[in-house]
Amino acid sequence: MSKKKDLDLKQVRSVNKNVRSSVRKLKPILKSIVGKKVETVIRDLSFSEKRISKDVKKTISSAISNAENNFQYDIDNLFIKEAFCGKQVIMKRFRARAKGRAAEIMKPYSNITIILKEKTKEETKHGPKS
Repeated sequence: MSKKKDLDLKQVRSVNKNVRSSVRKLKPILKSIVGKKVETVIRDLSFSEKRISKDVKKTISSAISNAENNFQYDIDNLFIKEAFCGKQVIMKRFRARAKGRAAEIMKPYSNITIILKEKTKEETKHGPKS
């Protein structure tokens, strides 16, 4: 049991709640960044054409700051272990249509969670442990 707590202590997480985008638009971006080094991900998101990549980049920057200030991790050894999103509230709006009808407009919100981990010297020599 203490071994599991050790693993959890080496992880840094950052959560961004109420992001104005649907989960469907966020998932491809988050899947593409898992397992990469943090500096590479920040560079890729800076040049991404997706509007939501700015919020993902902000969440990763927050996680990096948490790792540096709270855990004294080396930024060069950080990589993204997990990145996932979840549903939040949905704003419902209506638009007037012909013959007195109304069309529903759904405006979904999401949560972004980023979990970072530091590569140790053993992992860099022998590759990551599964």
